[in-house]
Amino acid sequence: MPGASYGRALGLLASLFFMWGFITVINGTLLPHLRSVFELTYFQAALIESVWFIAYFFASIPSAKLIERIGYQKSLVVGLLIMAAGALGMILAASIPSYGVTLVMLFVIASGITLLQVAANPYVTVLGSPKTASSRLNLVQAMNSAGTMLAPLFGAYLILGRSKGGTAEAGVVLTEAERLADAQSVILPYALVAIVLVVLAIIIARFPLPAMGSATSRVAKADRKNHSLWKHRNLVFGIPAIFIYLIAEIGVGNLFVNFVSRPDIGNMTTEQAGRYLTFLWGGMMIGRFAGSAIMQKVAADKVLAFFSIGAFIVMSITVVTTGHVAMWSLILVGLFHSIMFPTIFTLGIKGLGPLTEEGSGLLIMAIAGGALVAVQGWLADEYGLQLSFILTAICELYILFYALWGSKPTNAFPDEAAADPQ
Repeated sequence: MPGASYGRALGLLASLFFMWGFITVINGTLLPHLRSVFELTYFQAALIESVWFIAYFFASIPSAKLIERIGYQKSLVVGLLIMAAGALGMILAASIPSYGVTLVMLFVIASGITLLQVAANPYVTVLGSPKTASSRLNLVQAMNSAGTMLAPLFGAYLILGRSKGGTAEAGVVLTEAERLADAQSVILPYALVAIVLVVLAIIIARFPLPAMGSATSRVAKADRKNHSLWKHRNLVFGIPAIFIYLIAEIGVGNLFVNFVSRPDIGNMTTEQAGRYLTFLWGGMMIGRFAGSAIMQKVAADKVLAFFSIGAFIVMSITVVTTGHVAMWSLILVGLFHSIMFPTIFTLGIKGLGPLTEEGSGLLIMAIAGGALVAVQGWLADEYGLQLSFILTAICELYILFYALWGSKPTNAFPDEAAADPQ
């Protein structure tokens, strides 16, 4: 039966969303760790995340070309194997240790994730009724959030908890020998990640995934000149919406540990602050499950507008308060950020028809907006960590604009559900 086939496929794809969410958020605990090991400034630490998201810019179009050449299923397998290779490379970077090799290997892992994103997001969107596309993508993205929720615990225990820098009080200066020992603590976590990725690649390779619907098939080159992506307002404004949203989400995730561990905020070690990061990503998981249910009855653009207003309010509170009020308001933004990426994505490709693949590639390329987290790192260095979150609050306002006006489709093609697998 189609429903059963779709259900099994969505369940397997959800595991992919889990893994790339897990690996991405490990950086949230990896950054304060590397900042200690290599004695980095906030800007240099944020540059690590920038390299990660720059990969989305460079790898998105090649990913779309690869999908066109070898198909969605083989592309998912290749993406997982690229990620596994990068995870093994992180073991090399830790053994040297080398800041430069770390940057290269994070770029490799992110390139693999980009390939998964370009393939899996539109696949989930068209795998079923168009009316519940946002609900469906939010549901599997909830598994992405489950990965982001568990990653801080994994990282806090196996990285920060096993390192001198992660368990030391704020202000303690590590010796050269202690920094070198700390670098080795990332070997076990990334070895485990590499093993899981290879196993998952084998499972995906052997699984009969349903075919995508004909409405999303690429048009012939002769007809392509008659169609323009730029006539679709929801895509044109959706690309910067994804770009800007990533600045907000990644900025919060990356600076969370440093912010919460401050004496005037949470007054705790980075290891303890890493555990609180779980609540931030846990809120995203809860929000996506709730959003998936809400969008069965309420229009996706209205839900997005409500969540963007909530995000602006709690970020404003974070900027102007101190202590646990500032800490918990920052944690709460995870709940409001929860539905933003999957909802913007489905609104952005709505009505693209045979242009869906190209539109998807551009939206995934916009994830490179996370690279501009380096701007927030610079703001933190120049004006203070707390004031840097003003940038996040401003980002929420653009999402509100997109929900209220920019997401309205123009020149839309008729929708069609995915083909029934034979």
